[in-house]
Amino acid sequence: MAFVRDRLGHPYAMNTRESFRKQALHYFVLAGIALRNPDNPELATNDRRNHYALRAETVTLLQHYGSESWPEQLRRFQTMRPALTDRSRKVADSYRLSLALDSGDVITLAPGPHNVLQAAIVREFRPRFAAAARLLYLGDAENKTLVYLQSELEGLGISLSSHDKLPDIVLHDPGNRRVFLIEAVYSTGPVSPKRFLELEEVFEQTGLTRVYVTAFPNFTTFKKYATIIAWETEVWLAEAPDHLIHFDGEKFLRSLAEG
Repeated sequence: MAFVRDRLGHPYAMNTRESFRKQALHYFVLAGIALRNPDNPELATNDRRNHYALRAETVTLLQHYGSESWPEQLRRFQTMRPALTDRSRKVADSYRLSLALDSGDVITLAPGPHNVLQAAIVREFRPRFAAAARLLYLGDAENKTLVYLQSELEGLGISLSSHDKLPDIVLHDPGNRRVFLIEAVYSTGPVSPKRFLELEEVFEQTGLTRVYVTAFPNFTTFKKYATIIAWETEVWLAEAPDHLIHFDGEKFLRSLAEG
């Protein structure tokens, strides 16, 4: 965008960055002309360090542009391009996260720390604290939605119109009439008082007990957000998966007395 502004005299607003990525760079990668994050394929698409680079083969091709050897170099590049794109796809796929679903199907999540944390919630949090719960919804930074059991959510009274208000992960435990609403926090998005009220508006109509959980990868990340975690919620840390931090005081003490 800076190049287009400074060298071609056409400025673009910062919010058009996504358009550049989807409408131009994405097709360069598909065509084998460029690579995304060649030095660190694990970077997520929405990571601030996400970047693109020309292939070495593309640079070699462009250096011959306008010369007598251009037609031959172009033909050679077009011949090798399918192999280049296939190699790129295999490298990218090797960094994706595989996650088994209740149905037995396996989905893949885009690389990145946010999805690593989401996978940990399904693999580590759920067996410990929500073993009987079904995974009804799971978002993904790249694909937006990977798991969305629409009919089951609508059966709970959650309409399609509230889809964009859902947390990162929704687990439903029908036997205990309980729903787990989980936000996976790597850089933003804990269950703050504001977020708590937003989710209450969507889920209180279900009549289910709502368990609000903010998941963090570690204590370091948790400490950055500790002062804005809503009361009556829980915190789970992937680095200490056997424990929950209760932000609910009297409610927790009352449950101990009842137990």
